[in-house]
Amino acid sequence: MTEAKEEAEQTQPVRRTSGEEDAAPYDVVTLGRVGVDLYPEQSGVGLADVQSFAKYLGGTAANVAVAASRLGLRTAVLSAVAPDPFGTFVRTALTGFAVDPALLKTVPGTQTPVVFCELFPPDDFPIHFYRRPVAPDECLTPATLDEPATAAALRTARALWITGSALAVEPTRSTVFAALERRAGGEVWFDLDWRPGFWADPAEAPALYARALSYATVAVGNLAEVEVAVGSADPETAAGLLLRRGVGTAVVKQGPAGALVRTAREQHVAPPLPVKVVNGLGAGDAFGGALCAGLLAADPLPEVLRAANAAGAIVASRLACADAMPTRAEIESFLREQPAAGGTRGPHPGVDQP
Repeated sequence: MTEAKEEAEQTQPVRRTSGEEDAAPYDVVTLGRVGVDLYPEQSGVGLADVQSFAKYLGGTAANVAVAASRLGLRTAVLSAVAPDPFGTFVRTALTGFAVDPALLKTVPGTQTPVVFCELFPPDDFPIHFYRRPVAPDECLTPATLDEPATAAALRTARALWITGSALAVEPTRSTVFAALERRAGGEVWFDLDWRPGFWADPAEAPALYARALSYATVAVGNLAEVEVAVGSADPETAAGLLLRRGVGTAVVKQGPAGALVRTAREQHVAPPLPVKVVNGLGAGDAFGGALCAGLLAADPLPEVLRAANAAGAIVASRLACADAMPTRAEIESFLREQPAAGGTRGPHPGVDQP
């Protein structure tokens, strides 16, 4: 198959008919926030001095679903928008990226969230969320999961991707745990996604993260997020503690130090891949989408980590998040331009006793 044909097939919208959920399950269902990103077209200035903005699909659940879809997976987002023009934009954008919007709910009396950021590359990107008094995705209730399409999707999806920010408020917190109960014994991938401003009492987070980790088969987070989840920002220590909480695969994003993956039998570290950074905000979600693709394909862990690093680097070199997610051909081309892979590979002493 030619690269052009493969890429075209990967980006065609998923079309489902009534009753198709069991016959054609999703590869990944993401559960979390969606919204609209309004990102400045001028870099190096604060919001007060920005002259123009570009509008994009946003929200970590949407971004990961798009990233995975761009790599050929069948994806859907379990979230909610308002019955407003931005809600229409989110639905239309998801469809355009071949992410099924069938699980996206509409919540009257709310407004679809908007997010602004500031660009001070290479490593400072202040972000401003407009989600008050309540965002639609914070209104999901456990009863939502009883809807036939949603129940079937949770039952049959190859993996459920949950986000830590969805644990911040009720009723979405209870909805996440109800979804986890339905997935008991299945693949649950926990993006630790720490947003302290979403929490009325951030001190509640560690216990709730621990509860969610008891269902998870994969956990992924940066240094700040793993510290919230397990109490340590040391990558190897945190990975070991995540394994003790019951996950089978722990992934720790280390920023300039690359990324680490650890299981009960092996540990690998992939070095960072240099790029000229434009906006680093979507890199973690690109990493997550590529992680989904690699794990579901059962690729060797060093290859999964390297591809995920590449996806994150590519998106960091672009302005948008969802719109910037790379195709498989772009990741492969980017990696061909890199020096030979380095990093730590193979069995790790003591990993069997995390």
